[in-house]
Amino acid sequence: MNVLLVLIYILTPALVIWLCSKYSFLDKIGPILLLYLIGIVLGNSGLLPDTAAKLQDVLVTIMIPIAIPLMLFSCSFRQLDFKNASLTLITGIVAVIIVVIGGYFIFKPLIGEDPLIGNQFHNIAGLLSGVYTGGTPNMAAIKIMLDVPNETYIMVNSYDMAISLIYMIFLFVIGIKLFRKILHSTPAKESVTIEDIPAEIKQESPYKDFFTKRNFIPLLGAIGLSVLIFAISGGLSLLLPKSVQTVVIILSITTLGIAASFVKQVREIKMSYDAGMYLIYIFSIVVASMADITRLNLTGGIYVLLYVIFIIFGSLVLQLIMARFLKLDADTVVIASVALINSAPFVPMVATAMKNKSVIIPGITIGIIGYAIGNYVGYLISKFLFLFG
Repeated sequence: MNVLLVLIYILTPALVIWLCSKYSFLDKIGPILLLYLIGIVLGNSGLLPDTAAKLQDVLVTIMIPIAIPLMLFSCSFRQLDFKNASLTLITGIVAVIIVVIGGYFIFKPLIGEDPLIGNQFHNIAGLLSGVYTGGTPNMAAIKIMLDVPNETYIMVNSYDMAISLIYMIFLFVIGIKLFRKILHSTPAKESVTIEDIPAEIKQESPYKDFFTKRNFIPLLGAIGLSVLIFAISGGLSLLLPKSVQTVVIILSITTLGIAASFVKQVREIKMSYDAGMYLIYIFSIVVASMADITRLNLTGGIYVLLYVIFIIFGSLVLQLIMARFLKLDADTVVIASVALINSAPFVPMVATAMKNKSVIIPGITIGIIGYAIGNYVGYLISKFLFLFG
């Protein structure tokens, strides 16, 4: 039975990705949310064997530590234009941190004590800090570092995806025009070519050539290196108290993954980012199947939803205020906000909507740096807010 369950966990993401490529309405929902729904149905159906819990724990434990280095290997940190993106990046991250902390003190008293929400609210703040400076992989990593209950994680991530979608609609309908009225706007510069965009961002069908010889063999090497980084990080963690070992592992694999990206042979391995993302998909269905929906506090969940809305739109307003004071360009601010709130893969789409492809590279720069620092930011914010109860 466990063998069948492993196959379900491994193959279901492939089926969902294929369905999303065939049906546009499923693609709009997105693979991760669909996998959450499938996982929740599976986990609460009563069909899983009693031995499933041990298997689930193993898969959750290994998926993220292997996925993170794979996703960092292809990041070209040497080629990033730090000078042009740094000020916008800093204002975006500062805005997120200020609003996350401010929102914590607003919404925490409204929730009260609850094992999945109230008592976890500092960790929820950490999850949201990580995802809004990085992306879903950062949220998954922080969930493991902070030992966040599965039900809480699923709820927070689901709310994030729903409100992030609303945020994107807001940008396309009115946001871009509004930003250009509030901030100064420079004419669109010369467009970048498709070769300028990192492969992990521009690829529309990332798994189409996954098993071809030219891609799969180097990819096996990347997976082997990621496992080695995981093993080294695990070894380092054994030198420290058990209470901090998980944190040391996640932060070590993040640091070593960034370091490995500076090696040309590693950085040029195609599809390592996509392989890492596939592991995130597996993680999503596994962790969802571990969630007990009967434990959810729907009343408290409303305040978490309001907290997510407050962070996304509150950080946007605060970033606009700082950008106006610093006289930053409207399109760069928009693309930075998209890179932080929605993550780097959404950058080219929004740049196209703005008819200003020159902001693609700065946007991707900000998104990639966000991936690199998201784990650190989320963990530190959680521990800081824990001091306030």
